[in-house]
Amino acid sequence: MNTAPPANTAAPALTPTTRTLSWCLHLLIVALLALAAGRAVAEGRPHAGATVAVAVACGLVYAAGPLVPRIRGDRRAAAWWLAAVGAVWLVLLGLTADGVWVAFPLYFLQLHLLPRRAGLAAVAATALAAIAAFALHQGSFSAAMAIGPAIGAAVAVAVVWGYQALYRESEQRRRLIEELTATRADLAEAQHTAGVLAERERLAREIHDTLAQGLSSIQLLLRAAERALPDAPENSARYVGQARQAAVDNLAEARRFVAALAPPALEGTTLAGALERLCATTGARHRLTARFRLSGDPAPLPTSYEVVLLRVAQSAVANTVRHARATTVEVTLGRCGDHVVLDVVDDGIGFDPAKLPVPDPERGGFGVASMRARLDALGGTLTIESAPGHGTALAARLPLAPPAETEARP
Repeated sequence: MNTAPPANTAAPALTPTTRTLSWCLHLLIVALLALAAGRAVAEGRPHAGATVAVAVACGLVYAAGPLVPRIRGDRRAAAWWLAAVGAVWLVLLGLTADGVWVAFPLYFLQLHLLPRRAGLAAVAATALAAIAAFALHQGSFSAAMAIGPAIGAAVAVAVVWGYQALYRESEQRRRLIEELTATRADLAEAQHTAGVLAERERLAREIHDTLAQGLSSIQLLLRAAERALPDAPENSARYVGQARQAAVDNLAEARRFVAALAPPALEGTTLAGALERLCATTGARHRLTARFRLSGDPAPLPTSYEVVLLRVAQSAVANTVRHARATTVEVTLGRCGDHVVLDVVDDGIGFDPAKLPVPDPERGGFGVASMRARLDALGGTLTIESAPGHGTALAARLPLAPPAETEARP
Protein backbone atom coordinates (compact mmCIF):
# COMPACT_ATOMS: atom_id res chain seq x y z
CA MET A 1 0.00 0.00 0.00
CA ASN A 2 1.19 3.53 -0.72
CA THR A 3 2.83 5.27 2.27
CA ALA A 4 3.08 8.92 3.31
CA PRO A 5 4.71 10.90 6.13
CA PRO A 6 2.32 12.37 8.67
CA ALA A 7 2.84 15.95 7.50
CA ASN A 8 1.36 15.29 4.04
CA THR A 9 -2.26 14.82 3.10
CA ALA A 10 -1.34 13.05 -0.14
CA ALA A 11 1.04 10.19 -0.60
CA PRO A 12 4.33 10.90 -2.41
CA ALA A 13 5.44 9.02 -5.48
CA LEU A 14 6.78 5.60 -4.67
CA THR A 15 10.49 4.94 -4.97
CA PRO A 16 11.79 1.48 -5.93
CA THR A 17 12.41 0.70 -2.24
CA THR A 18 8.96 1.73 -1.01
CA ARG A 19 7.34 -0.02 -3.97
CA THR A 20 9.05 -3.25 -2.97
CA LEU A 21 7.94 -2.84 0.65
CA SER A 22 4.36 -2.19 -0.49
CA TRP A 23 4.30 -5.39 -2.55
CA CYS A 24 5.71 -7.33 0.39
CA LEU A 25 2.90 -5.98 2.60
CA HIS A 26 0.28 -6.93 -0.01
CA LEU A 27 1.66 -10.46 -0.29
CA LEU A 28 1.81 -10.81 3.51
CA ILE A 29 -1.87 -9.91 3.95
CA VAL A 30 -2.94 -12.21 1.11
CA ALA A 31 -0.85 -15.04 2.57
CA LEU A 32 -2.28 -14.59 6.07
CA LEU A 33 -5.86 -14.49 4.75
CA ALA A 34 -5.20 -17.61 2.69
CA LEU A 35 -3.69 -19.27 5.76
CA ALA A 36 -6.78 -18.55 7.84
CA ALA A 37 -9.14 -19.80 5.12
CA GLY A 38 -7.00 -22.84 4.29
CA ARG A 39 -6.68 -24.01 7.88
CA ALA A 40 -10.41 -23.61 8.43
CA VAL A 41 -11.11 -25.85 5.45
CA ALA A 42 -8.28 -28.33 6.07
CA GLU A 43 -9.15 -28.88 9.70
CA GLY A 44 -12.91 -29.00 9.06
CA ARG A 45 -13.64 -26.27 11.54
CA PRO A 46 -17.16 -24.99 12.13
CA HIS A 47 -18.17 -22.17 9.83
CA ALA A 48 -15.37 -23.08 7.39
CA GLY A 49 -17.38 -21.81 4.42
CA ALA A 50 -18.15 -18.55 6.14
CA THR A 51 -14.49 -18.19 7.07
CA VAL A 52 -13.42 -18.60 3.44
CA ALA A 53 -16.08 -16.13 2.27
CA VAL A 54 -15.07 -13.49 4.85
CA ALA A 55 -11.36 -13.99 4.04
CA VAL A 56 -12.10 -13.45 0.35
CA ALA A 57 -14.22 -10.39 1.18
CA CYS A 58 -11.44 -9.00 3.36
CA GLY A 59 -8.97 -9.50 0.52
CA LEU A 60 -11.26 -7.73 -1.98
CA VAL A 61 -11.82 -4.78 0.34
CA TYR A 62 -8.10 -4.55 0.94
CA ALA A 63 -7.39 -4.69 -2.82
CA ALA A 64 -9.50 -1.54 -3.31
CA GLY A 65 -6.83 0.48 -1.50
CA PRO A 66 -4.03 0.13 -4.06
CA LEU A 67 -6.43 0.25 -7.02
CA VAL A 68 -8.66 3.26 -6.24
CA PRO A 69 -6.77 6.56 -6.87
CA ARG A 70 -8.86 8.52 -4.35
CA ILE A 71 -7.86 6.19 -1.52
CA ARG A 72 -4.20 6.57 -2.47
CA GLY A 73 -4.37 10.38 -2.59
CA ASP A 74 -6.80 11.38 0.18
CA ARG A 75 -6.14 10.65 3.85
CA ARG A 76 -9.83 10.84 4.78
CA ALA A 77 -10.75 8.30 2.10
CA ALA A 78 -7.88 6.11 3.31
CA ALA A 79 -9.28 6.26 6.85
CA TRP A 80 -12.69 5.07 5.66
CA TRP A 81 -11.01 2.30 3.67
CA LEU A 82 -9.07 1.20 6.77
CA ALA A 83 -12.31 1.18 8.77
CA ALA A 84 -13.90 -1.10 6.16
CA VAL A 85 -10.89 -3.44 6.16
CA GLY A 86 -10.93 -3.48 9.97
CA ALA A 87 -14.64 -4.24 10.11
CA VAL A 88 -14.32 -7.24 7.77
CA TRP A 89 -11.24 -8.36 9.70
CA LEU A 90 -13.20 -8.28 12.97
CA VAL A 91 -15.78 -10.60 11.41
CA LEU A 92 -12.97 -12.93 10.33
CA LEU A 93 -11.46 -12.70 13.80
CA GLY A 94 -14.77 -13.78 15.29
CA LEU A 95 -14.86 -16.87 13.05
CA THR A 96 -11.26 -18.07 13.47
CA ALA A 97 -8.36 -17.44 15.82
CA ASP A 98 -5.99 -17.44 12.81
CA GLY A 99 -7.29 -13.97 11.97
CA VAL A 100 -5.08 -12.69 14.79
CA TRP A 101 -2.06 -12.84 12.48
CA VAL A 102 -3.59 -10.29 10.12
CA ALA A 103 -3.33 -7.68 12.88
CA PHE A 104 0.43 -7.29 12.29
CA PRO A 105 0.22 -5.91 8.70
CA LEU A 106 -2.81 -3.86 9.77
CA TYR A 107 -0.58 -2.08 12.29
CA PHE A 108 1.66 -0.82 9.45
CA LEU A 109 -1.28 0.33 7.36
CA GLN A 110 -2.82 2.26 10.24
CA LEU A 111 0.46 3.95 11.24
CA HIS A 112 1.27 4.89 7.65
CA LEU A 113 -2.10 6.18 6.53
CA LEU A 114 -3.46 7.86 9.67
CA PRO A 115 -2.18 10.87 11.64
CA ARG A 116 0.15 9.97 14.49
CA ARG A 117 -2.40 10.08 17.32
CA ALA A 118 -5.14 8.41 15.31
CA GLY A 119 -2.66 5.78 14.13
CA LEU A 120 -1.60 4.97 17.68
CA ALA A 121 -5.24 4.72 18.79
CA ALA A 122 -6.05 2.43 15.86
CA VAL A 123 -3.04 0.20 16.61
CA ALA A 124 -4.00 -0.04 20.28
CA ALA A 125 -7.60 -0.90 19.39
CA THR A 126 -6.46 -3.52 16.87
CA ALA A 127 -4.11 -5.09 19.42
CA LEU A 128 -6.85 -5.23 22.07
CA ALA A 129 -9.29 -6.76 19.59
CA ALA A 130 -6.73 -9.41 18.62
CA ILE A 131 -5.97 -10.26 22.26
CA ALA A 132 -9.67 -10.43 23.23
CA ALA A 133 -10.64 -12.53 20.22
CA PHE A 134 -7.78 -14.97 20.77
CA ALA A 135 -8.76 -15.30 24.48
CA LEU A 136 -12.38 -15.98 23.51
CA HIS A 137 -11.33 -18.65 21.03
CA GLN A 138 -9.11 -20.28 23.66
CA GLY A 139 -11.73 -19.99 26.38
CA SER A 140 -9.28 -18.47 28.85
CA PHE A 141 -6.89 -15.54 29.18
CA SER A 142 -3.23 -15.42 30.15
CA ALA A 143 -0.45 -12.85 29.92
CA ALA A 144 1.22 -14.87 27.17
CA MET A 145 -1.77 -14.22 24.91
CA ALA A 146 -1.14 -10.47 25.11
CA ILE A 147 2.61 -10.62 24.51
CA GLY A 148 2.47 -11.46 20.81
CA PRO A 149 0.04 -8.72 19.64
CA ALA A 150 1.64 -6.18 22.00
CA ILE A 151 5.16 -6.88 20.79
CA GLY A 152 3.94 -6.81 17.19
CA ALA A 153 2.34 -3.41 17.79
CA ALA A 154 5.50 -2.05 19.44
CA VAL A 155 7.68 -3.29 16.57
CA ALA A 156 5.33 -1.76 14.01
CA VAL A 157 5.33 1.60 15.82
CA ALA A 158 9.15 1.61 16.07
CA VAL A 159 9.63 0.64 12.41
CA VAL A 160 7.09 3.10 11.02
CA TRP A 161 8.20 6.02 13.16
CA GLY A 162 11.82 5.26 12.32
CA TYR A 163 10.97 5.19 8.64
CA GLN A 164 9.08 8.47 8.90
CA ALA A 165 12.04 10.09 10.68
CA LEU A 166 14.37 8.86 7.93
CA TYR A 167 11.94 10.09 5.32
CA ARG A 168 11.82 13.58 6.85
CA GLU A 169 15.61 13.68 7.07
CA SER A 170 15.87 12.54 3.47
CA GLU A 171 13.42 15.23 2.36
CA GLN A 172 15.37 17.85 4.28
CA ARG A 173 18.60 16.75 2.64
CA ARG A 174 16.92 16.77 -0.75
CA ARG A 175 15.73 20.33 -0.20
CA LEU A 176 19.19 21.37 0.98
CA ILE A 177 20.75 19.80 -2.10
CA GLU A 178 18.25 21.60 -4.33
CA GLU A 179 18.99 24.89 -2.57
CA LEU A 180 22.72 24.27 -2.90
CA THR A 181 22.34 23.46 -6.58
CA ALA A 182 20.26 26.59 -7.12
CA THR A 183 22.77 28.67 -5.15
CA ARG A 184 25.67 27.32 -7.18
CA ALA A 185 23.79 28.09 -10.38
CA ASP A 186 23.08 31.64 -9.16
CA LEU A 187 26.73 32.05 -8.13
CA ALA A 188 27.94 30.80 -11.49
CA GLU A 189 25.58 33.20 -13.25
CA ALA A 190 26.72 36.07 -11.04
CA GLN A 191 30.37 35.23 -11.69
CA HIS A 192 29.68 35.04 -15.41
CA THR A 193 27.91 38.40 -15.32
CA ALA A 194 30.75 39.94 -13.31
CA GLY A 195 33.28 38.53 -15.76
CA VAL A 196 31.33 39.90 -18.71
CA LEU A 197 31.11 43.35 -17.10
CA ALA A 198 34.80 43.32 -16.22
CA GLU A 199 35.70 42.31 -19.77
CA ARG A 200 33.46 45.02 -21.19
CA GLU A 201 35.14 47.58 -18.95
CA ARG A 202 38.57 46.36 -20.03
CA LEU A 203 37.57 46.50 -23.70
CA ALA A 204 36.18 50.00 -23.25
CA ARG A 205 39.42 51.22 -21.66
CA GLU A 206 41.59 49.58 -24.32
CA ILE A 207 39.50 50.94 -27.17
CA HIS A 208 39.47 54.45 -25.70
CA ASP A 209 43.19 54.54 -24.92
CA THR A 210 44.35 53.00 -28.21
CA LEU A 211 42.00 53.01 -31.17
CA ALA A 212 39.90 56.04 -30.21
CA GLN A 213 42.97 58.16 -29.48
CA GLY A 214 44.66 56.99 -32.67
CA LEU A 215 41.61 57.79 -34.78
CA SER A 216 41.44 61.23 -33.16
CA SER A 217 45.10 61.81 -34.06
CA ILE A 218 44.47 60.71 -37.65
CA GLN A 219 41.51 63.10 -37.81
CA LEU A 220 43.63 66.03 -36.61
CA LEU A 221 46.39 65.21 -39.11
CA LEU A 222 43.95 64.99 -42.00
CA ARG A 223 42.42 68.32 -41.00
CA ALA A 224 45.90 69.85 -40.97
CA ALA A 225 46.55 68.36 -44.40
CA GLU A 226 43.25 69.78 -45.65
CA ARG A 227 44.16 73.26 -44.43
CA ALA A 228 47.67 73.09 -45.94
CA LEU A 229 46.57 71.61 -49.25
CA PRO A 230 45.93 74.81 -51.28
CA ASP A 231 49.05 76.72 -50.26
CA ALA A 232 51.59 74.11 -49.13
CA PRO A 233 51.14 70.76 -50.87
CA GLU A 234 54.42 69.45 -49.43
CA ASN A 235 53.12 70.01 -45.86
CA SER A 236 49.85 68.36 -46.81
CA ALA A 237 51.70 65.31 -48.09
CA ARG A 238 53.69 65.18 -44.85
CA TYR A 239 50.49 65.28 -42.78
CA VAL A 240 48.93 62.55 -44.90
CA GLY A 241 52.04 60.42 -44.46
CA GLN A 242 51.89 60.90 -40.71
CA ALA A 243 48.19 60.01 -40.72
CA ARG A 244 49.01 56.87 -42.71
CA GLN A 245 51.69 55.94 -40.15
CA ALA A 246 49.21 56.56 -37.32
CA ALA A 247 46.77 54.24 -39.07
CA VAL A 248 49.49 51.57 -39.34
CA ASP A 249 50.30 51.94 -35.64
CA ASN A 250 46.66 51.69 -34.67
CA LEU A 251 46.19 48.63 -36.84
CA ALA A 252 49.04 46.99 -34.96
CA GLU A 253 47.43 48.06 -31.68
CA ALA A 254 44.12 46.56 -32.78
CA ARG A 255 45.71 43.23 -33.71
CA ARG A 256 47.60 42.99 -30.42
CA PHE A 257 44.48 44.14 -28.60
CA VAL A 258 42.45 41.32 -30.12
CA ALA A 259 45.20 38.85 -29.24
CA ALA A 260 45.30 40.25 -25.65
CA LEU A 261 49.06 40.82 -25.81
CA ALA A 262 51.19 43.66 -24.48
CA PRO A 263 51.08 46.95 -26.41
CA PRO A 264 53.42 47.08 -29.44
CA ALA A 265 55.05 50.20 -27.99
CA LEU A 266 56.48 48.06 -25.14
CA GLU A 267 57.73 45.27 -27.38
CA GLY A 268 61.51 45.11 -27.32
CA THR A 269 61.89 48.20 -25.15
CA THR A 270 61.32 49.57 -21.66
CA LEU A 271 58.55 51.81 -20.41
CA ALA A 272 60.93 54.77 -20.56
CA GLY A 273 61.72 53.99 -24.18
CA ALA A 274 58.01 53.70 -25.03
CA LEU A 275 57.26 57.05 -23.37
CA GLU A 276 60.17 58.71 -25.18
CA ARG A 277 58.87 57.36 -28.49
CA LEU A 278 55.36 58.61 -27.62
CA CYS A 279 56.72 62.15 -27.11
CA ALA A 280 58.76 62.03 -30.29
CA THR A 281 55.80 60.82 -32.35
CA THR A 282 53.46 63.42 -30.83
CA GLY A 283 55.91 66.26 -31.51
CA ALA A 284 56.38 65.13 -35.09
CA ARG A 285 52.68 64.82 -35.87
CA HIS A 286 51.29 67.91 -34.14
CA ARG A 287 52.27 71.52 -33.54
CA LEU A 288 53.41 70.77 -30.06
CA THR A 289 56.75 70.33 -28.33
CA ALA A 290 56.63 67.06 -26.40
CA ARG A 291 59.53 66.14 -24.12
CA PHE A 292 60.23 63.07 -22.02
CA ARG A 293 62.32 63.09 -18.86
CA LEU A 294 63.46 60.14 -16.78
CA SER A 295 63.96 61.02 -13.12
CA GLY A 296 66.43 58.69 -11.44
CA ASP A 297 66.53 54.99 -12.22
CA PRO A 298 63.13 53.45 -11.47
CA ALA A 299 63.12 49.80 -10.47
CA PRO A 300 61.92 47.18 -12.98
CA LEU A 301 58.14 47.17 -13.10
CA PRO A 302 55.61 44.38 -13.68
CA THR A 303 54.18 44.21 -17.15
CA SER A 304 50.74 45.24 -15.88
CA TYR A 305 52.27 48.41 -14.35
CA GLU A 306 54.06 49.31 -17.58
CA VAL A 307 50.89 48.80 -19.62
CA VAL A 308 48.80 50.97 -17.28
CA LEU A 309 51.36 53.80 -17.12
CA LEU A 310 51.80 53.78 -20.89
CA ARG A 311 48.03 53.90 -21.45
CA VAL A 312 47.68 56.75 -18.95
CA ALA A 313 50.45 58.70 -20.69
CA GLN A 314 48.90 58.07 -24.12
CA SER A 315 45.48 59.22 -22.92
CA ALA A 316 46.87 62.30 -21.15
CA VAL A 317 48.97 63.38 -24.15
CA ALA A 318 46.02 62.79 -26.49
CA ASN A 319 43.84 65.01 -24.29
CA THR A 320 46.54 67.69 -24.39
CA VAL A 321 46.65 67.56 -28.19
CA ARG A 322 42.88 67.64 -28.59
CA HIS A 323 41.76 70.07 -25.90
CA ALA A 324 44.61 71.99 -24.21
CA ARG A 325 45.84 74.19 -27.10
CA ALA A 326 49.25 73.80 -25.50
CA THR A 327 52.64 74.54 -27.02
CA THR A 328 54.61 72.15 -24.80
CA VAL A 329 53.91 69.01 -22.86
CA GLU A 330 56.40 67.24 -20.63
CA VAL A 331 56.15 63.58 -19.56
CA THR A 332 58.21 62.56 -16.53
CA LEU A 333 58.72 59.06 -15.16
CA GLY A 334 60.35 58.75 -11.75
CA ARG A 335 60.25 57.30 -8.30
CA CYS A 336 58.90 58.92 -5.15
CA GLY A 337 59.53 56.86 -2.03
CA ASP A 338 57.86 53.49 -2.50
CA HIS A 339 55.81 54.64 -5.51
CA VAL A 340 56.51 55.00 -9.20
CA VAL A 341 55.15 58.31 -10.48
CA LEU A 342 54.19 59.43 -13.97
CA ASP A 343 53.71 63.20 -14.47
CA VAL A 344 52.21 64.81 -17.57
CA VAL A 345 52.39 68.63 -17.51
CA ASP A 346 51.31 71.05 -20.27
CA ASP A 347 51.04 74.82 -20.66
CA GLY A 348 47.58 74.77 -22.22
CA ILE A 349 44.40 76.65 -21.42
CA GLY A 350 43.62 74.40 -18.45
CA PHE A 351 40.20 73.57 -17.04
CA ASP A 352 38.29 73.14 -13.79
CA PRO A 353 38.82 69.55 -12.54
CA ALA A 354 35.58 69.82 -10.54
CA LYS A 355 33.64 70.35 -13.76
CA LEU A 356 34.75 67.43 -15.84
CA PRO A 357 32.21 66.58 -18.57
CA VAL A 358 29.98 63.59 -18.05
CA PRO A 359 31.10 60.71 -20.33
CA ASP A 360 28.92 60.65 -23.41
CA PRO A 361 29.05 58.37 -26.47
CA GLU A 362 28.77 61.39 -28.81
CA ARG A 363 31.13 63.85 -27.10
CA GLY A 364 33.52 61.46 -25.36
CA GLY A 365 34.80 62.33 -21.90
CA PHE A 366 35.85 58.81 -20.95
CA GLY A 367 39.59 59.57 -20.67
CA VAL A 368 39.90 60.55 -17.01
CA ALA A 369 37.46 57.85 -15.86
CA SER A 370 39.42 55.24 -17.81
CA MET A 371 42.72 56.36 -16.30
CA ARG A 372 41.32 56.26 -12.78
CA ALA A 373 39.86 52.78 -13.33
CA ARG A 374 43.20 51.45 -14.59
CA LEU A 375 45.11 52.86 -11.63
CA ASP A 376 42.50 51.82 -9.06
CA ALA A 377 42.75 48.22 -10.27
CA LEU A 378 46.43 48.19 -9.20
CA GLY A 379 46.02 50.20 -6.00
CA GLY A 380 47.23 53.45 -7.56
CA THR A 381 45.94 57.02 -7.56
CA LEU A 382 45.38 59.76 -10.11
CA THR A 383 45.80 63.43 -9.22
CA ILE A 384 44.88 66.29 -11.56
CA GLU A 385 45.80 69.92 -10.88
CA SER A 386 44.54 72.54 -13.29
CA ALA A 387 42.79 75.88 -13.53
CA PRO A 388 41.48 77.88 -16.49
CA GLY A 389 44.39 79.63 -18.16
CA HIS A 390 47.12 77.93 -16.09
CA GLY A 391 47.81 74.60 -17.79
CA THR A 392 47.33 71.12 -16.41
CA ALA A 393 49.45 68.77 -14.30
CA LEU A 394 48.49 65.11 -14.08
CA ALA A 395 50.20 62.68 -11.69
CA ALA A 396 49.69 58.90 -11.72
CA ARG A 397 51.13 56.97 -8.75
CA LEU A 398 51.49 53.21 -8.36
CA PRO A 399 52.93 51.39 -5.33
CA LEU A 400 56.19 49.54 -5.92
CA ALA A 401 54.87 46.49 -4.02
CA PRO A 402 52.73 44.97 -6.80
CA PRO A 403 50.24 42.12 -6.27
CA ALA A 404 51.80 38.69 -5.97
CA GLU A 405 50.33 37.45 -9.24
CA THR A 406 52.09 40.09 -11.37
CA GLU A 407 55.45 39.26 -12.90
CA ALA A 408 58.25 41.78 -13.40
CA ARG A 409 59.63 42.30 -16.91
CA PRO A 410 63.41 41.96 -17.16
